[in-house]
Amino acid sequence: MTAIGYFKHRLQDEIDPNLTLNGTQPLEENYLQGIFGNVMTLCAMLPLLIFSCLNSILHERIPQAVRINGSLIAIFLLFLLTSVLVKINMNPTTFFIITMVTIISVNSFGAVLQGSVFGLAGLLPTYYTTPIMSGQGMAGTFAALALICAIARVCSTPL
Repeated sequence: MTAIGYFKHRLQDEIDPNLTLNGTQPLEENYLQGIFGNVMTLCAMLPLLIFSCLNSILHERIPQAVRINGSLIAIFLLFLLTSVLVKINMNPTTFFIITMVTIISVNSFGAVLQGSVFGLAGLLPTYYTTPIMSGQGMAGTFAALALICAIARVCSTPL
């Protein structure tokens, strides 16, 4: 997640002009802003672990095409929901809950998708495994670079 600043801004309480620094920033974080990073990590990693394990059971009961296509469609719909939420004003608590449910759902479907794709790759000759693993590594590299760029942009913005 490279949009931590966005989420913390959305979780901000109503700003009292007497409690701001230079009229632009609140002095301290509220409860939801303070726990956001930890709860987000928990909501991302726990479903990833659970559904990675459940995928070993699901592969016998649900066809591979259904798991892959269903996961892709579900992740796309959750992406659309997240995009729509950008334009909707709502209570910080409601926004927090919806965001965490979305994170849980995306990581659950992502684990099923990843496990299914790796299972499909296992059926192919071994020389196809290297590009799939390299692709996973490149995805991690791109995510890290996106985070560095987001941090650099925030740090270069004048206060």
